[in-house]
Amino acid sequence: MSDTEVQTTNPRVIKRYANRKLYDTRESRYVTLPQIAELVRVGLLKMLHADLEKARVLDLFAGTGALGLEAISRGARYADFVETGPSSLHALKANIAALRLREKTRVFKKDALPFAAALEADRYDIVFVDPPYGSRMLDRVIESWQANKFSRILAVEHATDHVLPRGYDKRIFEDTAVTIYRLETPVATLELVKVVG
Repeated sequence: MSDTEVQTTNPRVIKRYANRKLYDTRESRYVTLPQIAELVRVGLLKMLHADLEKARVLDLFAGTGALGLEAISRGARYADFVETGPSSLHALKANIAALRLREKTRVFKKDALPFAAALEADRYDIVFVDPPYGSRMLDRVIESWQANKFSRILAVEHATDHVLPRGYDKRIFEDTAVTIYRLETPVATLELVKVVG
C-alpha cells in the first residue's frame, strides 16, 4: 500500500478523503465515508477495479454521488453526475465540496434518459446506472447504450427480478443485482455469483 492510501474497514479511499464526511439523505446527516459504503457499491467497484484507473466516469441517477466519488478515490480521472432530485442534488453538491473534488466533477441537473440518449460513441469509459427499482428507465438506458456505445462499460444496479439482456458479468447481493456490460467482450461469457451477507 502506498503512503497516499489508507485501508479502512470497507472501501479503499485516498487518505485526503478518508476523514471527510459525506451527506447521506437516508440518514439526513453527514456520515463518514466508510459508514455509507454498502455491500453493493463495494462489490460493484471491486468488479471494476482493473478498469477504474484514469477512467472517464458518468454516474446516471447519481443520488448522493457515492459511486462516482468512490470511483475517483480509486483512480478515475473524473466523474460527471446526472441527477434531478432536489435533495439528492443538494447532497451531491455538498459531498463534492466536502471532498474538494470540484475540478474532477461536473453535475448535470438533467433527466438521465435524454442525457444518455444524446451521448456520442465512446464518450465515457464507465457509466454507472442506478435508477429507481421497478421502473423501466434502466431498460431505456441499456437500449441507448446498445445503439450509441457511449461507454466501454455499462454497470447497472437493479432488482434481482428485473429481467435484462444478458451481460458480461452479474453478481447478486441479496435482493439487488449488478450487471456489467462491456463492448470488447462477447456477451456469452456471463458469470453469475451469488453474494450473501
